Amino acid sequence: MRLWRMDHALKPGLYVVATPIGNLGDLSPRASDTLLNVDLVLVEDTRVTGKLLVRAGAKVPMRRYDDHSTDADREAIVEMLAEKAVALVSDAGTPLISDPGYKLVRAVREAGLDVWTVPGPCAAIAGLAVSGIPTDRFLFAGFLPAKTKARTDSIAELAEIRATLVFYESGPRLADTLRVLAAQLGPRDAAVARELTKLHEECVAGTLDELAARYADAPPKGEIVIVVGPPPDKAKASDADLDSALNEALRHSSPSRAAAEVAGRLSIPRKRVYARALELSSK
Repeated sequence: MRLWRMDHALKPGLYVVATPIGNLGDLSPRASDTLLNVDLVLVEDTRVTGKLLVRAGAKVPMRRYDDHSTDADREAIVEMLAEKAVALVSDAGTPLISDPGYKLVRAVREAGLDVWTVPGPCAAIAGLAVSGIPTDRFLFAGFLPAKTKARTDSIAELAEIRATLVFYESGPRLADTLRVLAAQLGPRDAAVARELTKLHEECVAGTLDELAARYADAPPKGEIVIVVGPPPDKAKASDADLDSALNEALRHSSPSRAAAEVAGRLSIPRKRVYARALELSSK
């Protein structure tokens, strides 16, 4: 029995439609009906989406839209949206999550045309949900850079963020990525979720170093979500710690600059640190 049924033609505009990340049964009734009623579907790979359209019983033309699409391609699509209903899908999951769709959505909005969401599966959210890692605050970081320095810099930038981190990764790169994450972030709680919604779905939890060791010689298959817990709470700085840090900073900075530097590093209110800096500098 369908919980959603369209009984009218779709309004012109762009429909951002989430598609299954593995199990085709996760295509929602609304997503199915949207694909049945649009004039065109924008896809990453016609072979992948073609199978989905067959499943939905949708006989609708497809046009490729991916990283290689040009400004001219986007302009042509935007012109079409004034009169036609067009769906944007990715190969799997929610469009715009680690794909270039945001450029199109932005262009459509700048043209004053309508954009609607047809929500559904998302690997990042699915992986987070089964990880057992805190979910109250998280940051989706996508794929880490392939080059060593860029990857190291990216992880360093994320290291102090007080939130759960969510990454996408491939099987062949998983072990090396876990090794680098463990080296830079320490033994944080983490989880590796793979083949989500598929027959061999798996989520393995442990510390980053434990997971790095587990997958070192056994790269898994399938698309992977890595979930990394937030950094541990820092120990509260003592008065002695504050004085030591301020005395060092005051050797090369004014009390104001020394207070700003130390307050950030020790997570102490700047007003308190500045007052103590003035005391120490006057001795």
